Amino acid sequence: MSAPHSTAAELAALRNANIARGVLTAHPITIARADGAFVWDVEGKQYLDFVAGIGVLNVGHNHPRVVAAVQKQLKDVTHMAFQVAAYQPYLALAEKLNALVGKGEAHKSIFLTSGAEAVENAIKIARAYTNRSAVIAFRGGFHGRTMLGVSLTGMSQPYKQNFGPFASEIYHTAFPDAYRGMTTERALEALEEVFATDIAPERVAAIIIEPVQGDGGFLPAPPQFLRALRDITKRHGIVLIADEIQTGFGRTGKLFAFEHAGIQPDLVTVAKSLAGGFPLSGVVGRAEIMDAPLPGGLGGTYGGNAIGCAAALAVLDAFQHDGLLGRAEHLGKRLEAGLRKLAQKHALIGDVHGLGFMQAIELVTDRKSKMPDPNCAQRVIDHARERGLLVIKCGVHRNVIRFLAPLVVSDEDLDKALAITDAALSAEGVQAVA
Repeated sequence: MSAPHSTAAELAALRNANIARGVLTAHPITIARADGAFVWDVEGKQYLDFVAGIGVLNVGHNHPRVVAAVQKQLKDVTHMAFQVAAYQPYLALAEKLNALVGKGEAHKSIFLTSGAEAVENAIKIARAYTNRSAVIAFRGGFHGRTMLGVSLTGMSQPYKQNFGPFASEIYHTAFPDAYRGMTTERALEALEEVFATDIAPERVAAIIIEPVQGDGGFLPAPPQFLRALRDITKRHGIVLIADEIQTGFGRTGKLFAFEHAGIQPDLVTVAKSLAGGFPLSGVVGRAEIMDAPLPGGLGGTYGGNAIGCAAALAVLDAFQHDGLLGRAEHLGKRLEAGLRKLAQKHALIGDVHGLGFMQAIELVTDRKSKMPDPNCAQRVIDHARERGLLVIKCGVHRNVIRFLAPLVVSDEDLDKALAITDAALSAEGVQAVA
């Protein structure tokens, strides 16, 4: 047995010696414990965690309901594989999510392990239902790191590298971005151009969209765009897939972000905050579409693990009983107002965008050119960490700093995070040329 490693330097060396360099770690620290909206590294330094496992911990670290549910489930069933025999947490979770997503319409679910698996299975289901093969996704969208997930993802680096060839019959079109001149009208015209020049709509199985692009820069799809997309997909018999993996479970102030537009997708992919830190994902959708694949066509050894399902039921209980949606709406307004105030003070912030408690600042070299400044973004992130705040970047050019705090963060700690961000933006050398 190797000797234990305890210091930050020893653990960093252990990481460099043993972990593939392709696994990027945004912050050069090692976390020892966590609670609510805080984490502590191995040297005891406390950080406000505004990454939360990349949007996984909307209910916060070690939520008491989640911990209790997992502890109980550990004594009953840890793993069975649903393809072998059913177990109650899987059935109960499906029933709850079908009701929450379906809103009275017959829905069914399948549970998996990762968000990428959910996306892959949603595409399989859509293809089985329509007997078509083509899929349209959006530039700037992110749908996972599997081969199909990367093929659907609408940005080249760091995800595509030299990993091709990629999955065939995947087409990309423009996503609305008012800051950079891509209006709803122009984005809809671009989609029609795809139909006219790349793939006829009657050959398209699905259109997949994040209601708010996550890794692509926290860009919300305007409600009118989502409504138009719903009309187009209905007209052509195309399955509309809402990728709610990052937007789901209260992040935008509603349980699911598609609700802001008043639409009903055909399929919804869920993961991240579904299970409060445990690996669980799913596809929830119209029963007739979900039933398209033949028996045996869907599944996975660990998919819908009993412990993950128990944790997810506890997460839904927290939303039902703890007022988290109201809290998300309140925090979202407070965060957006705080970031817009910072934008008035700091010219390097080109824009503030997001929806609800899913907000970000886009950093540019100057507001006239709107030239992305990823180096500045990284320096701000580093200065924020030194002051006790963890944030990460996103965006096609990696010049956007995103804020994904747990919904349990206090007003005081949110204000503290904004103050740290202000100090980081003001730090000496932040705008220096790299």
